[in-house]
Amino acid sequence: MKLLKLTALSAALLSTSVMAEWSANVGMVSDYHFRGIQQTQSASASAGVDYEKGGFYAGSWAAEVEDGLEVDFYAGYGIELDNGLALGLGATTYQYTGDFDSAYNELNFSAGMGMFSLEYSVGTWDGPVGAEVEEDYDFIGLSFENNGFSATVGSWGKDFSGEYVELGYGTSVGEFDVGVGLVMSGSDLDDKESLYFSIGKSF
Repeated sequence: MKLLKLTALSAALLSTSVMAEWSANVGMVSDYHFRGIQQTQSASASAGVDYEKGGFYAGSWAAEVEDGLEVDFYAGYGIELDNGLALGLGATTYQYTGDFDSAYNELNFSAGMGMFSLEYSVGTWDGPVGAEVEEDYDFIGLSFENNGFSATVGSWGKDFSGEYVELGYGTSVGEFDVGVGLVMSGSDLDDKESLYFSIGKSF
């Protein structure tokens, strides 16, 4: 999912304020992780396009993985209540080219207030490439973000298992967004720590 987490449902997408309807993004990360799971052993380039209006959002995002591309499609709707609580409901599908992986299909639920946000996703994995296996999973993640600093604690459940912590800092340098992050994964995911750097630009 997106470098700045789209992955896959940021608080910005939950806002009902009127913004530019179309936007795009490009980026590169030195070591691509998603929810604590390493997707590449080297740098990964990405690009995406989004549409947003009146609380509704939809978009697509693609990134290089070890063998081929990860291509995501997502859509949903969010509201923000008078007390500042933001709520969202959406769906995401992760499709892969090559032999790296097959496909994941999810329903996404999210809530946020101030510096904190909560994501709960429930999905189905089509299994290894070429295998007729289907597994169910869920994921819950709690995130904090303030003045460029961020932290996420996430956990997988059902047929998947594992936990991770991700710490990061991002800022703008000229017209670019740059960041650094540290991922610490549980033994059922990667069982290691990874430091990564990112750079991106939105249009």
